[in-house]
Amino acid sequence: MSNLDEIDLQILSDLQKDGRLTNVELARRAGISAPPCLRRVRGLEEAGVIRGYHADVSPSILGFGVAVFAQVGLHSQNESDLRAFEARIADWPLVRECHMVAGDADFLLKIVARNWDEYQRFLSNELTSTPNVRNVKSKLVVRTSKHLPGVPVEEVNL
Repeated sequence: MSNLDEIDLQILSDLQKDGRLTNVELARRAGISAPPCLRRVRGLEEAGVIRGYHADVSPSILGFGVAVFAQVGLHSQNESDLRAFEARIADWPLVRECHMVAGDADFLLKIVARNWDEYQRFLSNELTSTPNVRNVKSKLVVRTSKHLPGVPVEEVNL
């Protein structure tokens, strides 16, 4: 969507910070009335700029005390093998993010678990036993000092 203006960017910035804003409050912050604000939000959704809404839940409060970034190397990088791996991990609820990356790994996964033992079971029983997986390097998250959703809307050039 190349025809974004300052009002659209304000709407995106505000929704990215708080997806529960009412349309009236969103319109007030953007300096427009509610009906055109709602049309803009719907247009941003239809254009795929806004991909969805979700709650940012606390993993630790829900019992997921371990987060791991796993670098996964595959034996083959044929497109069909890459897609087969992606299809397999789509069914694993502990895998929260999957990124195909360039470099010494093929994929970077963000995995959550209740504890280290659960992660080790997942690693042994699921991830490393998956066809085409050559190696896995685990990086245990010790502390998260920054977690922001989305993109820096204020850096978008009009």
